[in-house]
Amino acid sequence: MPRVVFLLIPRVHLLDVAGPAQVFSTAADLGYEHALSYVSEDTHVATVQGLPLHAERDWPHLEPDDLIIVPGWRGPTRMASADTLHRLRAHHAAGGTVAGICAGADALGRAGLLDGRRCTTHHATQDELARLYPTAEVVRDVLYVEDERVVTSAGVASGIDVALHLLSTRRGPYAASQVARAMVVYARRQGASPQISAMLRHRSHNDETVHHIQDLIDARFTQRLTLSMLADAVGCSERTVTRLFRQATGLTPLAYQTALRLERAEHLLGQGATTETAAREAGFGDPRMLRRLRARM
Repeated sequence: MPRVVFLLIPRVHLLDVAGPAQVFSTAADLGYEHALSYVSEDTHVATVQGLPLHAERDWPHLEPDDLIIVPGWRGPTRMASADTLHRLRAHHAAGGTVAGICAGADALGRAGLLDGRRCTTHHATQDELARLYPTAEVVRDVLYVEDERVVTSAGVASGIDVALHLLSTRRGPYAASQVARAMVVYARRQGASPQISAMLRHRSHNDETVHHIQDLIDARFTQRLTLSMLADAVGCSERTVTRLFRQATGLTPLAYQTALRLERAEHLLGQGATTETAAREAGFGDPRMLRRLRARM
């Protein structure tokens, strides 16, 4: 039975643990057996959210098919001992896979597993990771990266995505889709998907009128929306709508709608849809438009 070992660092984030653990636990419930273990350098592990966790100090015997996951934590880096880092290196050297969720990438870096490899982490700490490990290639704004059995991810909710990916590589995509369905995961995101969706990327402003316009576009981005329709909905002139929207987001309403369509099309293409189908489902009337936009990217 393959084993999944969670290495818990003090002040660990609960969702970084619970998300991947739920994936493999649900897989076991569905007949894809996994044994879950939780280890730490202390039996009592504090979490950022205040709920204490219990872990074992003794590591189980590991085989190459087993997986080590290091969930992220909040606080100073360099919190794992030399012995713990040696265990990470040894498991990888024996042919095993090691994954770091969010700040867990730092533990992998300290173990020397990021040297010369592609990796990622939460968008707020990507610069720090690149500074600490200059020989690593930090891939920005992606959900997760796998390079020679070293897996890193953005953290928090993306831990579920990377766990589904790891399950898929071990038990096949059907197993991963069964688990995602059981967990009510709306869409299984690919590793190259951006950490922040287009809907959220342009929401860091406090203009309520623009938020209302964005709500309208978000709900109907596959449909034809004219500037006059948006202006009527918020009681402004077309010129005012364009000005406010550009001030708040840096885009025109049409460019924002196009970004949503393109993101949807990329997701469909990643799920195996043809260009024609993706273009139609995302609201592009002509697949040539989608091809042109993707070529610009």
